[in-house]
Amino acid sequence: MNEITQSFSEHEQIPLRKYAEKAYLDYSMYVVLDRALPHIGDGLKPVQRRIIYAMSELGLSAASKHKKSARTVGDVLGKFHPHGDSACYEAMVLMAQPFSYRYPLIDGQGNFGSPDDPKSFAAMRYTESRMSPYAKTLLAEVSMGTVDWAPNFDGTLKEPTLLPARLPNILLNGSTGIAVGMATDIPPHNLREVVSACVRLLDQPKATVTELCEHIPAPDFPTDAEIITPQEDLLKMYETGHGSVKMRAIWERENGDIVITALPHQASPAKILEQIAAQMRAKKLPMVEDLRDESDHENPTRLVIVPRSNRVDIQQLLNHLFATTDLERNYRINLNIIGNNGKPQVLNLRKLLKQWLAYRIDTVTRRLEFRLDQVVDRLHILEGLLIAFLNIDEVIHIIRTEDKPKPVLMSHFEITGTQAEAILELKLRNLARLEEIKIRGEQAELEEEREKLETLLGSKQRLKTLVKNELLADAEKYGDDRRSQLNEREAAQALKEEDLVPSEPCTIVLSKSGWVRAAKGHDIDPTTLNYKAGDEFQHAARGRSNQQAVFLDSAGRAYSLPAHTLPSARSLGEPLTSRFSPAEGGHFMYAIAGDAQQKLVLASSWGYGFVTDTVNLHSKMKAGKAMITLPGDSNPVAPVIITSDEADTIVCATSDGYLLAFPLAELPALSKGKGNKLINIPPKRLKSGEEHMIGMVVVSLKEEILVWAGQRYLRIGKKDLEHFRSDRAKRGRKLPRGFQRVTRIEIAQD
Repeated sequence: MNEITQSFSEHEQIPLRKYAEKAYLDYSMYVVLDRALPHIGDGLKPVQRRIIYAMSELGLSAASKHKKSARTVGDVLGKFHPHGDSACYEAMVLMAQPFSYRYPLIDGQGNFGSPDDPKSFAAMRYTESRMSPYAKTLLAEVSMGTVDWAPNFDGTLKEPTLLPARLPNILLNGSTGIAVGMATDIPPHNLREVVSACVRLLDQPKATVTELCEHIPAPDFPTDAEIITPQEDLLKMYETGHGSVKMRAIWERENGDIVITALPHQASPAKILEQIAAQMRAKKLPMVEDLRDESDHENPTRLVIVPRSNRVDIQQLLNHLFATTDLERNYRINLNIIGNNGKPQVLNLRKLLKQWLAYRIDTVTRRLEFRLDQVVDRLHILEGLLIAFLNIDEVIHIIRTEDKPKPVLMSHFEITGTQAEAILELKLRNLARLEEIKIRGEQAELEEEREKLETLLGSKQRLKTLVKNELLADAEKYGDDRRSQLNEREAAQALKEEDLVPSEPCTIVLSKSGWVRAAKGHDIDPTTLNYKAGDEFQHAARGRSNQQAVFLDSAGRAYSLPAHTLPSARSLGEPLTSRFSPAEGGHFMYAIAGDAQQKLVLASSWGYGFVTDTVNLHSKMKAGKAMITLPGDSNPVAPVIITSDEADTIVCATSDGYLLAFPLAELPALSKGKGNKLINIPPKRLKSGEEHMIGMVVVSLKEEILVWAGQRYLRIGKKDLEHFRSDRAKRGRKLPRGFQRVTRIEIAQD
């Protein structure tokens, strides 16, 4: 027991909090620096860098034959990257997909996925691969002393910590990754545009982001879809390193059909068709009749949308599809990169190009210094060989007679050990007389090259010119035209639900118990419909199926829902209480239908009212919207829709047979409230319930009204109505005998 206690006491003891904190920070730093974020130098993550380097070691250049992908993955895992083979192969496939990478690094042969499903690639035992010509820009200088080398995971091999990229691959192909506490989203760009910006920055080191954006106006994705983001937003994105880019599909008209010819980056044609079809199945896209995918080898993207008729507003339909499907996509931009100092940082365009150019100039400097060292070493050896040729007999004598000729040669001819070793390694065939001429010729060439290298290394301006010329040469060799065209457009807006519903006439029927239904057409008599036992007709409104149906309850609250969602009049309908939550004790009294801009008059039985727009009654709340402020124990009277601009007179009637007509213009327009007094009823009679306003109509000069008292009615024309004209809020005039108990008032129908 004491031995166990002693063994535990020998171990270091630290608080769990500190241990967990250190372990998590170590892990997060590993993920950030060695897995998820690309380096500004070559624009690659470690796994991508190791794949490219392993392929170069296998001799899989663009000029070689393809080899099985499994061979490459095996070398990567066995030599440099001890992780899962599926993740490694997926990273390799991504670099071979022309629809994922703007400038693919790998030339794949076999099934490497499709735009429909990028992960539908075949297993690595079936596919073959080699590097693309563009990959040469990453590897051409790797053996020229340009990069640092580090031991691999088991210390048996060396691998480059970075690749000596001749072009800013970080911008050309972009990168995405999620680390711990940070992420990166770098879009691809056009090679010629990026090189042009680099040249501008080399010539004008103080060039601003705005000036650089003259060369790089926007990202350039590997698709022909258009970028619709405003230029000022793109400029702000490049100035801050944060932002977003919006892409939209390209379409054209063909025999009345809509043909989609290019999709946004990483948008799946199959998914887009499914999104549109789902809306069609849900009857939310009545203007589309058919969908077809006619994509083939000649037309990689050809999606056909067939409108229902030639009356369909194509632009409006497409705006809806852009807003509700992947025909328009938004891409988050976050220029988060591991900089030259080895730390992750978000850079704007100018700082990013500045850092890459610094990396490139350093790489070229190391290449030139490496070559200069080679030239100096070779000149040193040639100098020794020349001494040997001039004294060839003595050299041969020393070699034949001395047991250890090297130190003798060094002391006799005053040469270095390197020169002596080169002399001893000479072959007999190289002792010919012409060999001296070759040595002197090579010596002259190398002396000239040394002078050039020393001149370049001694002048920063000459070094910049060399970098610039190399960039322009690579742009000429590997560059191409922009694919993602720039067309600034407004963001698409989805159609409202009522705009997607066929516009058909319908009659909304409300019963006294608050049950509702909708009948097709306007010629139905709602009083003849069947009602539940103990229930009967209450109110009806004529509208259209793509409008909102509005209901007014006894508390003056308004409720609305789409008319096309109401049950058919063939049934008994459904209770409005299943859709709404009216106030306790309240009941639904009236139905209203019409355009959102339709004006109507709302009033209470105490004779107060106002004009409002139908849209003010619309509400998405189950509890409705307070619309009419009801004084005392009054109730709302039947709302009156103003059907025409010629209707300029409002006529009010009370239950005791008083009638008042006055100009509609005297009534205020409110969004809600109590309103102004329409007709004067003595307060005592209102409070006692002896008299109240029974109803109202809004008429034009050409229309007549009917005033009903039970089964009898009185027709009042233009001339007769003048007898009842007065100012708003007056008592009005008494109707003739027999109409002292008015039950309703309405416009006469011819």
